[in-house]
Parts: sequence; C-alpha cells; structure tokens
Amino acid sequence: MKLQLVDISIVVSYLVMMVLIGWFLRKKARQNKESYLLGGKKLPWYMLGLSDASDMFDISGTMWMVALCFVYGLKSIWIPWLWPVFNQVFNMMYLAKWLRRSNANTGAEWLATRFGLSGTGVGASHIIVVAFALIGCLGFLAYGFVGLGKFMEIFVPWHIVSPYVPFDVAPEYVAHFYGIVFTLFAMFYSILGGMHSIVLGDMIKYIILGTGCIAVGIIAVTHLRGNTLNVPAGWNNPFFGVDLGLDWKGIIDDANKKIKDDGFGLFSIFFMMMLFKGVLASLAGPAPNYDMQKVLSTRSPKEASKMTGFVSIILLPVRYTLIIGLTVLALLYYDQLNLSDGAGGTDFERILPGAVNNFLPVGIMGIMLTGLLGAFMGTFSGTLNAAQAYIVNDIYLKYVNPNAGTKKVILINYFVGVVVVATGIVLGFFAKDVNSILQWIVGALYGGYIAANMLKWYWWRFNANGFFWGMISGIAAALVFPFIFTGISLYSWPLLFLISLAGCIIGTYTAPPTDLEVLKSFYRTVKPWGFWGWIHSRVVAEDPTFQPNRRFKLDMFNVALGITAQCCLTLLPMYLVLWMELPLLITIAILVVIAIILKRTWWNKLED
Repeated sequence: MKLQLVDISIVVSYLVMMVLIGWFLRKKARQNKESYLLGGKKLPWYMLGLSDASDMFDISGTMWMVALCFVYGLKSIWIPWLWPVFNQVFNMMYLAKWLRRSNANTGAEWLATRFGLSGTGVGASHIIVVAFALIGCLGFLAYGFVGLGKFMEIFVPWHIVSPYVPFDVAPEYVAHFYGIVFTLFAMFYSILGGMHSIVLGDMIKYIILGTGCIAVGIIAVTHLRGNTLNVPAGWNNPFFGVDLGLDWKGIIDDANKKIKDDGFGLFSIFFMMMLFKGVLASLAGPAPNYDMQKVLSTRSPKEASKMTGFVSIILLPVRYTLIIGLTVLALLYYDQLNLSDGAGGTDFERILPGAVNNFLPVGIMGIMLTGLLGAFMGTFSGTLNAAQAYIVNDIYLKYVNPNAGTKKVILINYFVGVVVVATGIVLGFFAKDVNSILQWIVGALYGGYIAANMLKWYWWRFNANGFFWGMISGIAAALVFPFIFTGISLYSWPLLFLISLAGCIIGTYTAPPTDLEVLKSFYRTVKPWGFWGWIHSRVVAEDPTFQPNRRFKLDMFNVALGITAQCCLTLLPMYLVLWMELPLLITIAILVVIAIILKRTWWNKLED
C-alpha cells in the first residue's frame, strides 16, 4: 500500500503544528536561560514524564525491538536490559530526587555541588563530562537523521518527489535529503520554543503515536483471530533455561542464523552478565542527555521521582502494543514482506516499515507514520536541547562571557542550536565513513562512565581527581579493547569496569579529599545513603537534629518491585494481543499487588 492523500495530510498537518508551537512559545522561552533550557522548572511532572517517554520512543530502537520480538518471541523482553531499561526504576525510587536536590541546570554544573569549584581534578572532571555529553549528542543527531531519511524513503519513493525538487539529488543521498527536510522542522520548533515547545510537541506526538499503536494492536488481533502463528516451541514463553530453547529450523532458517550471530544462545549466562552490568549502570544514575535534563526541569525532588516513575507506565504498554502487533502481522504474512538484506540473507529490522507499509489501512498508516516521524523529532529536539545546555551553560557562560544578559544568552542558544544541527548533518553525510569511529568513541565514553558516576553518589572520599581518572582509564581501555577482543562485548565489559574502577580509586588517593564544607553541604542537601559515615559524624556535630538517610533497604526493596512491575507492563500488551488469558490475568494480579505495596512504601513516603 502506498501513501494516500489522507495519510499525507495527517503528516503535513503535524509538521505545520510543530512549527506553530515553536513560534507561539518563543516569547515564553525567551524569559531567561532557565526558562529556555529547563522550562523555568515550572512544568508539571506528568508532562515532563510523558515528554521523556516520547523521547525514548525512537524509530531505530523500535525497529530493533520488533526484529527481536519476531525472532525471540516473548523472551525478547529481557534483551533491552542491555541498555538497561530498568535504570528508570532506580531513578524513580531514589536517584531522580537526589539529582534534583542539586538544583543544577546540567550534569556538568551538578559536579560543582559534589566536588566544589576548585581543587585537583575539578576542571578536568568538568571538561570530560561536557565532552561526553556533546560527543554523545552529536553522534545521536548524525545517525538519527540518516536513519529517519532511510525510513521515510520506503514510504515516499524519490521518483514521486523528484519532479517537485528544483535540483538533482544523487540516489545515495536521497535518505540524507529526506533527513535534512524533517530535521529542519524539528530544529525550528525546538530552537525557538526551547523546553516549553519540546514538552508540548512531545505530548502531541505521544497522543498521535499512542493512537497508532493501539490501532495496530487491534488490527493484529483481528487478523490473528482464527489463525495460528507458525513459530517454534517456547516462542510465547518469556522464561528460559540454560539455553534459549528456540529452533526456527524448517520455519525461517535465517532466524536461527540471527540468534547465532547475536550470541544469545547460552541465554542464562548472557542474562546474568546483562543484569550485572545493568545494575551497576543504573546505580550510576542518568547519563548527561535529554533524560537528565528532564529530571533537572522538574519543580521539586518529589516531582522528579514521580516523573521518572510515570515514564515506564506510559511508555512500555503502548510501545509493546505496537511491537507485538507488527510482529503478529509479519508472522502471519511473512511471505509478503521483502526482508532481503541484498546479500542473500534476511534483514529482520525491515519488518517494522514493511508491516506498516503493507498491512495498515488508509488513515491509520498516516497516523502511524506521523507518530514515528514525531518519535524522531522528539528524540532529536530533546538531544539538541541537551547539547545547547552544555555548550551555553558549561562553556559560554563559564569560560567566555559569565556576565551575559538574558537576551544575549537566548541569541547564543539560537546560534548554538543551528551550529549543532549543521554539525550533526555534516557528520551524517559521512556516516558510511565515520560510523565505526563515532560508534567507537561513543562506546568508549560509556565504557568509562559507569564506575566514576556510581562512586560519586555513595562514597564520600571519592573526589574530582578520581572521577577524571576513572573516566579516562575506562575510555582508554574501551578504545584499546576492540583490537584485543574484536569489539567491546558484554563478556569483556567486567574487565573494562575493573580498569575504570582502578582508575577511580588510584586517582582518588593521589589527591586530597574534596573540601569538607562542600561535602557537608552535599550530604545535607542530597541526603544520600552509602559510605558517608565520616561526613555524617561532622554534620551531626554541627546539627544534632540532622537525620541521615536510612532508606537503603526500602529503596532496594522498591527497586526489586519496580523491575518486576516493569516486566509485567511489557508483557501485558503482548499477552493481550496474543490473547493468552491465564498469563494475562496473572500479570494483572501481580501489577495490582505491586501497585498497592508501592503506594505505601514509595508514593506515601516521597519527600523533597
């Protein structure tokens, strides 16, 4: 099926709406720096939570998850723990409010509340966080716009558009052309309206995308009625043993090849490694990107916790309704999909665009396409806003012009936004050449991130010098590892973590402790649990009424409940679309019990 006038009208109406939002909210965004970058810290938690969830609903990730669901069935719910998806649970239970208590504007500015403004390693730690954030943002912008272009190319063939374009575009750059066009729309409303327009745009996009996802789920249920999916035994069971226990032989042989190439055969070992890495990554807190900016934009620490908790509730059921819906349609009509990778194999990531293009009716196709386009624009605008925040707040105002007025700051934000987008586009044009390099750099940055950012919360003696050397040693090791281990795999990650951890500890003890007044201020304000006894004794000596944070056991109990609930929210739409009655009822019952417990152990105990 090709796009009809109704579908095109829905897409065009959405783009016009986004431009108007940016234009009408420009005055509100220009009130001051905080209003532009963080919405004035006055936006309600549910709006920010919905916006954050929308930013996580990206095209590339969803295509990957549909491919996983097709091949691995319900066992695919565990594989996104690689990110890890349950970091939102740690944020929800305690880390979001710890972060928000700093009242900082960016992750780099937050470092001053933990390590102070002067001392060994303070300047270097600030620089490395800014570099981490900017390289990550540019990498996402570069590949995001090319991915969007390739996605849109499937639905809008170039031969239809080319007569209306007053210049020639080489075939290899058609995807780039589409990417630039839609990137400019996203740039316009996000640069003009700042966080205000980003959040409102994300809300509209979520409504459109949610409508499309539910429609896909209903269509899948209708087509599945009276039919049976041709899948291997165990496909519809989320649980596993030592091995994965799936064999596609005689059904779709290339699926077995994908399982082998992915390296997920010994799933129990893979799962334990994934859980180990995921817990440590979650303990480190949000990375300095759009996710952290949304937490810092909330009105209070209590609302920061509510916001991050809201993300999973509104993201997972809707997203997995789409994932399982497209998977069912693809399994029922597999022979009608062209999934060839051009080299004699199967590209399972083509299932999403192929299913949307072939099985959705007029109108629904336009809604789904608009929602996925909005998913790109939301992720793009949130990433762009984060990049602007770090450049303007942590470079321009810190080193270039600390006394800049509001008007000057807003103009610099506009200029920086345009430059960042242009840089991302240029990098995207060279994506085929620099893909491995940028992925290498971004992977290296994340390799050095976890140990240093975990210790900063829980150990008083950890200082800026340890933070810098922990990050640098992890990054350096990650740059070398591909030559030793043929890439940075999940199984080589523990060694990478130990190297970074060693850099943290050695760096910490080769420099004096952080200034005592800075540590006492941080401990009184953030109230972390962990190894803070030495600081606690000095705070209590000054203020005998001070009460420490004794919530470690309760927080970990809530985290365990939250991860379980998150898994249930993922399985719920899958059981519903497949109409597996007993598992569906059990899942609902578990969710109800967990909700009642968390109401008492988390919601009722939230504090600023």
